[in-house]
Amino acid sequence: MNKIVAITGAGDGLGRALARRLARDGDTVILLGRTLSKIESVAAELGVGHMAVQCDVADPASVAAAFAAIAARFPKLDALINNAGVFEPFTLGNLKPEQVKTLADINLCGPIYVANAALPLLRGGGHIINVTSESVPLKMPMLWMYAGTKTALEFISEMWMRELEPEGVRVTVARCGQMMDETKTGSNWPPEVSMQFGLENAKVGINLRERGISHYNSVTDGFRAILDTPADVHMNMVWMSGRPRTQ
Repeated sequence: MNKIVAITGAGDGLGRALARRLARDGDTVILLGRTLSKIESVAAELGVGHMAVQCDVADPASVAAAFAAIAARFPKLDALINNAGVFEPFTLGNLKPEQVKTLADINLCGPIYVANAALPLLRGGGHIINVTSESVPLKMPMLWMYAGTKTALEFISEMWMRELEPEGVRVTVARCGQMMDETKTGSNWPPEVSMQFGLENAKVGINLRERGISHYNSVTDGFRAILDTPADVHMNMVWMSGRPRTQ
């Protein structure tokens, strides 16, 4: 494969699964994350040649410093996967201002800051993959802020597709459904929040117990396909949803 790919939020979850998959396929992975110890641990697992860079996507100065370090080692990037994100349900009546700011800063501003910093390394053949959520079309109760940031990112991505085409940069939205692995056994929300979330969704016909959940490793196949798309093909969006288990 021999692609050089930067992944935000690479210390856990989908980001970690993508790093492992791409490294196994022969790609060079640049792991970005807020907690240096987590991404260094994954990078050590992947072996020599990969790079762990501390980066808080919500902080423009941190992003700029991270990509200055990347550019010092890699003059070009083949792809950037904007994967870092936070997910928290709340209603308008019980929100905390810091929750709103955190979701906006990480889920929406973060991908913009990162793509801007990475653009000089992506020009002339690079690929930006922005990870969004099936909560955009589902309109799940209590997820309006999370889904709102992902809706905005999908709109921005579509605008970037046109804007960056002359610079030789493709942009793809990877819209994903629920995912887990063996380390994710449930949410860390307060029990009362989880209960309210389930009840509010049931009221509009969304049964959370019946919704499919895919394994992070399975979803990496979709990203592999996006990354390997021939240069004369543009995937605007790839929508990957978990399937309910039948056995």
